[in-house]
Amino acid sequence: MHFLTVFINHQHFLKMKVITLMLCAGLSGYACTCSAQENNLSSTQHEQGYIFAEPNHGNRQSPINIVSSDSKHATIHKIVFNYHPSAKTVLNLGHTVQVKYDDGNTLGYEGRVYDFKQFHFHTPSEHLIDGITYPMEMHMVHVLKQEGNQTPVYLVVGLLFKEGKANPFLDKFLNAIPDSTGATNHLSNEFININELLAQAGSLHYYHYEGSLTTPPYTETVTWLLVKHTFEASPQQIEKLNRIEGNNARHFQELHDRKIDNN
Repeated sequence: MHFLTVFINHQHFLKMKVITLMLCAGLSGYACTCSAQENNLSSTQHEQGYIFAEPNHGNRQSPINIVSSDSKHATIHKIVFNYHPSAKTVLNLGHTVQVKYDDGNTLGYEGRVYDFKQFHFHTPSEHLIDGITYPMEMHMVHVLKQEGNQTPVYLVVGLLFKEGKANPFLDKFLNAIPDSTGATNHLSNEFININELLAQAGSLHYYHYEGSLTTPPYTETVTWLLVKHTFEASPQQIEKLNRIEGNNARHFQELHDRKIDNN
């Protein structure tokens, strides 16, 4: 399945999205649903949130179309990755495939320390770069360490994938995905190391902006770091994830007065 598409403008993108969803439902039988990071919705709500105009959730919504020529070069604060191999825990949530990470893995950014909780996938990508949608996007979800019942503060590292060679990192858990929706496969004697994937990019450079969760409740407390390097995955690897989770990307949102930095 090839998703790489250039969209001329936002209105044309939405029209093409509706057509794509209709074809998806008629030809492939995939459930075209929007992935949820925090809450689950009914299938009807998922479809309406994808096709029709959404309620106003604010002016800092994600994902967005990043126009590289409009981004401003900035010195993004040093990012300190403190990742260790984690026991392999793979969840089939139906709307996405999620891999949980053990406690004690953190990311430091701008003097704050975030706990690395999990990574999951969207097929096709949610963020666009210069109007281009990629076949797959991976989100590394971090949550700020804080006390009390405050609104969670997130930092999400986004990785874009194009079709190419099979990615050895993905192979480490693809075969461990449970067949049934809602099931978890915990393999305490097998480990996964996110550093192996990040190393494929060499020196990491990012686009940075302030946004939201891309799924309900669309909380606008997310620092986004979208890695500029495009990773590779084989068509078979992308298709396997898409077969499980369907087309689960939210359409891009208005930028409003936000700025996009790059380094």
